[in-house]
Amino acid sequence: MRSVTYSMSVSLDGYIVGPDGGFEWTPPDEEVFRFATDEVREVGVHLLGRRLYETMLYWETADQNPSLDFSTLEFAAIWKRLPKVVFSTTLSAVQGNARLASGGLAEEIERWRAEPGEGDIAIGGATLAAEAAALGLIDEYRARVHPVLVGGGIPFFPQHERRVDLALVETRTFGSRVVYLRYRVARRQAHPPSASQCR
Repeated sequence: MRSVTYSMSVSLDGYIVGPDGGFEWTPPDEEVFRFATDEVREVGVHLLGRRLYETMLYWETADQNPSLDFSTLEFAAIWKRLPKVVFSTTLSAVQGNARLASGGLAEEIERWRAEPGEGDIAIGGATLAAEAAALGLIDEYRARVHPVLVGGGIPFFPQHERRVDLALVETRTFGSRVVYLRYRVARRQAHPPSASQCR
């Protein structure tokens, strides 16, 4: 079954954008950029909200700029052909290999999991990720932690009163001191009640 992943750059204090809405501290160096490109290469479909979709529109035409280096053009090509589903109540149309969501988030994920094919179901954007987390749909959290404290803004992790146990499956430190952390949600298995509980 396809995994549902949530991957973003995040400050050490847990925010994907700062209090002013800026994320100028997140541009990756070549090493981190290649790592992120390889991560997107493993994605089968990307589900994203309006704000992230509009931010990523740059990549729909980036390949038309001949001055860009190979790695940037490579990412643009991968992103451009990647199927995308946009969740928005204000957009009436989207561009490129994208479509507006026709159902709720759970329905979209169930549909993609049922279809043949490979690649993760990636979720982008804190609001959409928070909805997926509340529904218990996220299988992996992947954070590229930048060595900066921004003091507030939009949090990477949804703010809800629910415990989620995680298992660390991968970590990597880059030359820029960005640290990659990949956690898998530890699903609890349902066990039959013990004899003592039945008395």
